[in-house]
This record gives sequence, C-alpha cells and structure tokens, in this order.
Amino acid sequence: MIIQPPWSAEEHDRALDRLAARENFPVAARVLPARHRAALRAVYGFARLVDDIGDEAPPEQRAKLLGLVDDDLDRVFAGRTPNLPQLRRLAGTVHAHRIPEAPFRDLVQANRQDQVVHRYETFEELTGYCALSAAPVGRIVLHLFGAHRPGLVAASDDVCTALQVIEHCQDAGQDYRDGRVYLPGEDLRRFGCAERDLAGPVTPTRLRGVLALQAGRAAELLDRGAPPLMAGLTGWARIAVAGYVAGGRAALAALERGRYDVLARRLRPRRATLPAGWLRVLRGGVR
Repeated sequence: MIIQPPWSAEEHDRALDRLAARENFPVAARVLPARHRAALRAVYGFARLVDDIGDEAPPEQRAKLLGLVDDDLDRVFAGRTPNLPQLRRLAGTVHAHRIPEAPFRDLVQANRQDQVVHRYETFEELTGYCALSAAPVGRIVLHLFGAHRPGLVAASDDVCTALQVIEHCQDAGQDYRDGRVYLPGEDLRRFGCAERDLAGPVTPTRLRGVLALQAGRAAELLDRGAPPLMAGLTGWARIAVAGYVAGGRAALAALERGRYDVLARRLRPRRATLPAGWLRVLRGGVR
C-alpha cells in the first residue's frame, strides 16, 4: 500500500500561512520581488512538509512517509515529475536555480534522526544536528539568490545554527512534551536541572540559566557569522538575509526581556520592532 501524507496541498498552504505569521523572521518577505517570494515559499513548503511528517504524522508511518519524500527527490533530480504537490512546486525552483541535491537530503535525514535521537549530551552534538536541520536551508537560500560561494557558506551555517538554537530555547517546553530535549544534557546537570523542570508552569531559575547559556552561544554564532555574510551579499540576497539576522537578534532580545521564562508564555519578538532591526542590519550593524 502506498502511504500518502495526510494533508492536501491547500491544507498545507494554509498551515504555512499560519506558521509564517508566528515566525521570528520574515519568510518570503513582502518586499522581495514575486519571483523570489515564490522560490522561497517552495523551499519553505518542502522544509515544513518534512518537519510535519517528522513531528505530526502517526509515528509508525513517519519512516515510510519520509521515504516517499526521498523517492520524490529522486524524481526531481532525475528530471521526472514528483508525486507530491510540494515536491512538484519545488522541482521548478530546483532546476531554475540549479540547487544541488545534498541540502534537501540533509533536511530529510534530520527528521529521520529525530525519530531515534531524542537527547543531545553536548552543545557540539547539538550543532552537529543543526548541520542537518538548519544549515541546509541557508545553503539553499544562497543558491536561490545566486550567492552560493565557498567564502559565505561557513558564515551562513553559523547564522542558521544560531537561529535553530534560539528556536530550541523558545520551544523547550513543547519539545519536551513531544518527547525531545534539545538542551544539552551536560548543561542541564551543570545547572542542577532535571528534565521534569521542563514540564512546569513556570521556568525554574536553574533552567533559565541553561537557556541563557544557549542563547549566549547563539548570539556568539550570530556575531561570528552575520558580519562576513552580510558583507558578501548584495541586492535582494542581502535584503532577505538581513531579515533573518534581524529576526534572530529580536528573538534573543525577547528571551532576555522575558527573563527566559519560556514555560510561562511564548517569548517571541515584538513584530513592530522587526523593521527597525532589519534596517540596522542592512546599514552594517549586527545588533
């Protein structure tokens, strides 16, 4: 029997719209030309499809569903028509921009890893996971804008890893309810935390220390990656990536402003502050 994802293309589009409204940073920002918005949306739709399978599909079907995505990637890169609507949309973008196969495979592999790896002992192990779950998106974006150059890849990886770590901080409670902990085990023990601390209605002081440590590491990654990345980009690529960097900075500010109490409420950036932060990044500031 062929297992199909439990979402129609229309349902998935509506879910994307709702999700984009909650993101830390603009996805297919409205200021970009329609061609760039469409390409970013196709990539984002693929990433969300894979994540939705890994997180929301019945657990016993996830491996098979991810296999269907891999099969459709085979079709995309062989020049054949994919079966899934999200992959059919992606195919045109892949061929128009000559995006290689590897980053898409990595995103699928990250979700396969999520099915069997639920804890990370060190920050280095966590960044290894981010190399599959986050860095590939940045590499794809560079290809979309014709800006994929060796000198920019490492900087992009740092920025994308930072954004992923920030989301792990924001979503620590929900991740725990889903059976996963992305806060390094050695840091939890160092601060005297037990995993049950992630189940409470408010964030204990000791757990806030762990979150602040991860946020500080994310800030260091942004400090390292954003300046060379922004210096190496021009035109629409620079405008788009500035939005991601500014969103990461705003999310870090929201965590600090909320004193890292991520269990009591959602600590998300104030949307009204994002345009000013975007302009600061474009003008050469990283903070």
